[in-house]
Amino acid sequence: MRYVMKQKLLSWGDDFHIRDADGNDAFFVDGKAFSLGDRLSFKDLAGAELAHIKQKVLSWRATYEIYRDDRLAATVRKRPFTFFKAKFDVGVPGPDDLTVEGDFLAHEYRFTRDGQPVATVPKQWFSWTATYGVDIADGEDDVVLLAAAVAIDMMCHADKD
Repeated sequence: MRYVMKQKLLSWGDDFHIRDADGNDAFFVDGKAFSLGDRLSFKDLAGAELAHIKQKVLSWRATYEIYRDDRLAATVRKRPFTFFKAKFDVGVPGPDDLTVEGDFLAHEYRFTRDGQPVATVPKQWFSWTATYGVDIADGEDDVVLLAAAVAIDMMCHADKD
């Protein structure tokens, strides 16, 4: 499935609108403006929370946790000591962990599982705000992968505020 994820320019917190390939609204990510560490709520169009994203504040490396139904669905960690290429690990319950590698300067990422592509996230440079095209392979958890892309954006652009 193909999505377009766009960060809202003027908002109290980090908000994202996510549309499908046809331009229809699909999801909304509501960033909480006044919290210790980043907290974001991943919602459907009716406002029901599908997942929430929480920054681990007391962690020696950048880490975000993604919860679905109050259960840990994924942990996104930035690998330390990588130069010019951002690398992340997305730990999920069971043996299906993901690796995310990308060109930090070009802001392009690729999710893989055992070397096989699961999703690609190329940044689009023609917008005032962060805008990403997100292509997710069939059979994958779109909400967790989109939430992981949001977490990666937060880690890579922590100084944007």
